[in-house]
Amino acid sequence: MKFFQRLGRSIMLPVAVLPVAAILSGLGYWIKETAGDNVASAFFAAAGGALLDNMALLFAIGIAIGMAEKPDGTSALAGLVSWLTITTLLKPETVQVLTGAAELEAVDPAYGKIQNVFVGIICGLIGAWSYNRFKNTKLPDWLSFFSGKRSVAIVSAGLSLVVAIALFFVWPVVYGGLVTFGEWILTLGPVGAGIYGMMNRLLIPLGLHHALNSVFWFDVAGINDLNNFLAGANGDGVYGVTGQYMTGFFPVMMFGLPGAALAMYVTAKTTRRKVVGGILLSASVASFFVGVTEPLEFSFLFLAPWLYVIHAVFMGISLTISALLPVRMGFGFSGGFIDLVLGWVNPLAQNPWLILVMGVVWFVIYFFVFRFVILKFRLKTPGREDEDETLSTGEGEAGVGDSKYAAVAAGFLAGLGGQANILSLDNCATRLRLEVADPSKVDEAALRRAGAAGTMKPGGKSVQVVYGLNVQFVKDAMEDLMEGRQPAPAAAATPQTTSVATLAPAVVRIAQPIAGRVLPLSEVPDPMFAEQTMGPGVAIDPTGDTVVAPADGTVTTMSPTGHAVGLTLADGTELLIHIGIDTVSLKGEGFRPLVEQGAEVRKGDALVSFDANAIRAAGLSPITPVIVVNNEDASIEFS
Repeated sequence: MKFFQRLGRSIMLPVAVLPVAAILSGLGYWIKETAGDNVASAFFAAAGGALLDNMALLFAIGIAIGMAEKPDGTSALAGLVSWLTITTLLKPETVQVLTGAAELEAVDPAYGKIQNVFVGIICGLIGAWSYNRFKNTKLPDWLSFFSGKRSVAIVSAGLSLVVAIALFFVWPVVYGGLVTFGEWILTLGPVGAGIYGMMNRLLIPLGLHHALNSVFWFDVAGINDLNNFLAGANGDGVYGVTGQYMTGFFPVMMFGLPGAALAMYVTAKTTRRKVVGGILLSASVASFFVGVTEPLEFSFLFLAPWLYVIHAVFMGISLTISALLPVRMGFGFSGGFIDLVLGWVNPLAQNPWLILVMGVVWFVIYFFVFRFVILKFRLKTPGREDEDETLSTGEGEAGVGDSKYAAVAAGFLAGLGGQANILSLDNCATRLRLEVADPSKVDEAALRRAGAAGTMKPGGKSVQVVYGLNVQFVKDAMEDLMEGRQPAPAAAATPQTTSVATLAPAVVRIAQPIAGRVLPLSEVPDPMFAEQTMGPGVAIDPTGDTVVAPADGTVTTMSPTGHAVGLTLADGTELLIHIGIDTVSLKGEGFRPLVEQGAEVRKGDALVSFDANAIRAAGLSPITPVIVVNNEDASIEFS
């Protein structure tokens, strides 16, 4: 169930952009129908269609980001690669070549509907899984360029080839079967209309509703309900008959689903209502005015699938009742207010006012049924998710909700002048790197009380706060506090610094971790190291290209960019080896970690390889400080 809750929250990322797109498309459609084709109608239709026509692609990228262990552009790229691979292999033009069809029209029409939300979800999951599983993969030296995150998109493409092959055989069979099923439903009259309405909703997550729609709305089985209604008196429509497979959508889309949205809002946790309220309101507006229901439906489809089943049943009942009553209406876009107004004067429209009456009833039914089911079965609808579930925690990371780091983070936020004063936040191996709006608001004394080892102001609006090897966890906790994912700790005003459990010996005797000339820290071109703010130690001007373990120990920290490594030696010494000065700005270029965080290493084991020439070419110094973190009075001797 947690998987589906996480999937549901991930879907909210692309869903959030759809209501505005739907309103723009609806506005363009309205202008076109009332004033004909013109610049305004084309502009609004294209603006909305840019997103609505690519909704499945948005799902692929959004789910790849949301389902990744840590939000990263790499997972989004992998989701995009998967989408492009599958949809390109299965588009009609490709299938024509693969099957040797003489003409494009001979290709199974099912392949023309391959770009759907279901495939988008699959591609997003492939991208996220590839990232989670292969982002830290180490390959042999001759393939090292493709190690780590570079391998993710390649794996995603490979998996997508396999999925595309499976869909090549399965998709046409399923699609064709639904068309046949739809043709059978036609023989059941009003009950058949209800079955169609229910199946229409149930098939939306799979993207297969198009198969059923084609039977009832277009001229696949002689019904052509949609086109006959739009043609009015000039077509083959029959008053009192045409529109029976569309009428029942109006009261549910315009009134029922907004009632469901209100139920989800009033049952949401008080602390989450402001967040979910905006999403539910905009989605309700899109559903009412334009008839675009996906933003609302996908908001609870995976979080509370049984609610979606109830919704599908209600849609079926609505179409059955509408087919039995003397009411008929049709649409050109969807069952929203715009199409209702445009179709009101259509000669084939029968008692359209009844739709408003039915709509009020459906609003009440949806609200009370949804509210009862949500509370009775404690469903995790938007705003009711478990608060301890976050969308991303990296492998091997300490929880960002840990009270120690949350307290330090809260203290740092206060010492930096508050959240509003922070323009950007990043970190390297041992320090936070920030841009602040007003450096005069930074309280260095407060930062030190909160746990900072020191503070630097390099100039302009830049501020650096030295914390230590666990700075990543503090940065994550600060981001959680700033974005509201984590409440501020009760003792935020007086966060406690962490005491050092084990002191390094006064003299730390280790092997030299990298070949080169040994320098005193005072010659390091960075005052944070030169003034021993981080701790005592020495520096090395390297002639080698590989950092090795200077003694037996554990890799406690490996910078994602590979420019710094933290070790805890067998005698308790905590050691930082920082390759070059300000090399975090290289974002990993020229560095290749050879071990993973948490690895047990022996003296002489290779830790990181790097390219000193690349560092110099970037205008940076390759001088490498070796720092004792847990004893400010210690000294280092190389044996």
